[in-house]
Amino acid sequence: MLDLNRLKALHAVSVYGSVGAAAEALMVTPSAISQQIAKLERETGSVLVERSGRGVRLTDAAGLLADHAQRILALVETAEADFEALRGTVVGKLTMAAFPTGARGILPGALSTLKERHPDLDLLVYEREPERQIREVSRGEIDLAVVQDWLNRPMALPDGLSRATLLDDVADVVVPIGHPLAGSGAVRIAELAGDDWISSSPGTVCHDFLTFLLRSAEREPHIVCMADEYPTQLAFVAGGHGCALIPRLGRGPLPPGVAVLEIEPSPMRQIYAIWRTDAARRPAIRAAVEALRHACAVGCRDHE
Repeated sequence: MLDLNRLKALHAVSVYGSVGAAAEALMVTPSAISQQIAKLERETGSVLVERSGRGVRLTDAAGLLADHAQRILALVETAEADFEALRGTVVGKLTMAAFPTGARGILPGALSTLKERHPDLDLLVYEREPERQIREVSRGEIDLAVVQDWLNRPMALPDGLSRATLLDDVADVVVPIGHPLAGSGAVRIAELAGDDWISSSPGTVCHDFLTFLLRSAEREPHIVCMADEYPTQLAFVAGGHGCALIPRLGRGPLPPGVAVLEIEPSPMRQIYAIWRTDAARRPAIRAAVEALRHACAVGCRDHE
């Protein structure tokens, strides 16, 4: 009989392309992956991997077996979800992830709620960028993730994933305290479009959205500083070096020397929870979504 853990190891090598990457995904050592595949070769009487330069190549037999493994693992996940749903108890292990400001602004409160309400649930949390989260949820490495969706970069979900809206997160412009518009309350982005700007790195969601927003005001953005962490951007603003577009979620305390301007119309991103549709019946998934929504509701009240 084929061993499930050995099939999982082979499937991981098929998905990630190397023993090392498969080991990282399954949180085991590369030697453990190699041992599992060697045992699977003995069980099947077939050569499954061949050396190819510094890496390995799956044989045709391994490809066939990996395809079956994918379907078997999906069935096992569905069976586990159905069994948990039948029991109706929030137990087992749940892995969650969120992008940096989501991890800071939502996950601590959500984890507190889950631990209080469901002490038998074993939780593991990661901070991940949205694109990586979607891949890892699709592959089954993460059970549930918190992702963001900006107007200029809509989130496309692969087949087999479900989502729930958690929060509409507004972004404000933060300016040096000596800025001519400091204290103005709400302004239009066109009034600031010609200013110097602090941004995250090119290619990131936030950088692309800032560029999109300023170009919508028919101005090419003049970016003078780039930093991926919002506290660093705020420090540059406090030093008088430019303006920054900062979402409210996970913003934290503002440093002295800055002022917040609301933008009309409000730039906004939507925050979602995503999970594999096959696992939707797991009580742990439903409990986690409820806890995330509760944390978002509390956070919104704190911002009022």
